[in-house]
Amino acid sequence: MISHVKFVSIPTTDQDRALAFWTERVGFRLLTDQPFDEKQRWIELLIGSSETRVVLFVFDGDGLKPGGLFNGAFACNSVEQTYQQMTERGVEFTSPPRKEPWGTFAAFRDPDGNQFVLSSR
Repeated sequence: MISHVKFVSIPTTDQDRALAFWTERVGFRLLTDQPFDEKQRWIELLIGSSETRVVLFVFDGDGLKPGGLFNGAFACNSVEQTYQQMTERGVEFTSPPRKEPWGTFAAFRDPDGNQFVLSSR
């Protein structure tokens, strides 16, 4: 049986810039940074204690393009507290925390214009 999502890919145009953003501003931890091919690296990041990882990847041709909406959401214990921490580190939010009947959320973007949702558990 499937146990979990191993990784999700975030498209980027600049792996160094993306790595700095996700580790220094968002707080993910570097797990793997190794050559993938002659053009780019395979970069995997850890998200807290989760087994799911984020891969920062440059897609060629018809692959994922930077600047879109991430099909998923990042969860945290307190959206308001995480919003404050990330804002202090320079993360650009497109929507401040909002409470809805189903939970609290905020939206942010990375340097490539990818958009993400930060959500309560």
